[in-house]
Amino acid sequence: MLGPVDAADRDVHAMGRRLRVINDRLKEEYGGPRWHAHGPPLDVLIGTILSQHTSDTNTTRAFASLRARFPDWRDVAAAPASDIADAIRMGGLANIKAPRIQRVLRVIADESGDFSLTFLRELPLGRADAWLRNLPGVGPKTSACVLLFSLGLPAMPVDTHVHRVSRRLGLIDADCSAEDAHAVFRELLGPDRDLTYALHLNLIEHGRRVCKARSPACHRCVLADICPSAPTGDRSAAP
Repeated sequence: MLGPVDAADRDVHAMGRRLRVINDRLKEEYGGPRWHAHGPPLDVLIGTILSQHTSDTNTTRAFASLRARFPDWRDVAAAPASDIADAIRMGGLANIKAPRIQRVLRVIADESGDFSLTFLRELPLGRADAWLRNLPGVGPKTSACVLLFSLGLPAMPVDTHVHRVSRRLGLIDADCSAEDAHAVFRELLGPDRDLTYALHLNLIEHGRRVCKARSPACHRCVLADICPSAPTGDRSAAP
């Protein structure tokens, strides 16, 4: 049986085994999501930019509004930034996101010769990630969203929930930033896309329902007995 992580468990193989135990328990609790493509890579990229600092509902509405008004990405790149901002207003920070989206689209067209990212399917993970992160304003989380949700590559997007829960579980060090955590997860997860996908979604679900930023519900956590952050009493009571 696994106990809370300690220094001896820090090697990659031991942490990988620990991670799979965590994944199995979360799947029992929340279900086992199966990977499917969430859309073409450019759509996922623009959708991820729109999702920053807003809700999933507003992201969906803003993306639908943008595509209804500008069905072709080249039209988005060429339109006045104010028209783009009007189309995505419900997504928040429209005056910031509109020119950012246009800059990204123009760089993609200049670099690839088209308004498409399908060529990334032919690249290995590291090169595809590097290419995306060279785009203006695209960091490791946005890149990982495109790689995982569209291209089916094993990249873990580390949002606030994944970062918080992973630190509490000892999967990453307490002082590991969300940005640095992407590289840690790549080493731990290896080439397993399905594990990456299920763990990502279930860590988010666990962070929303149980392992909240304030007052985590350790007394009803299925991971409490192997979590170094859980009170001792909750560890012994957990399954």
